[in-house]
Amino acid sequence: MSTRKKYDPKLKTKIVLELLKEEKTVSQLASEHGIHHSVLIRWRDQAINGLPELLSDQNKVLVKVRAEYETKIESLYSEVGRLTSDLSWLKKKSGILIP
Repeated sequence: MSTRKKYDPKLKTKIVLELLKEEKTVSQLASEHGIHHSVLIRWRDQAINGLPELLSDQNKVLVKVRAEYETKIESLYSEVGRLTSDLSWLKKKSGILIP
């Protein structure tokens, strides 16, 4: 059995943009890139259906959630650093020789 081909998102974007320009037919692009025409049509439809979400306010919500997530991760890393230094100080003061 053959495995599915995985295409780079940049390549997909490039091909979909070529499709949307309509300078070449779907069949021409499919033969140039060695991709079945139904796959190209599916990519085009996904891109067109995804545009409203990309341009909506939901994108702002995702940016806000990502910023909160990164802030939380940063605070957790600083907490880990503080606890690590506290632990090493306690080991040093108690005389425990654990690596």
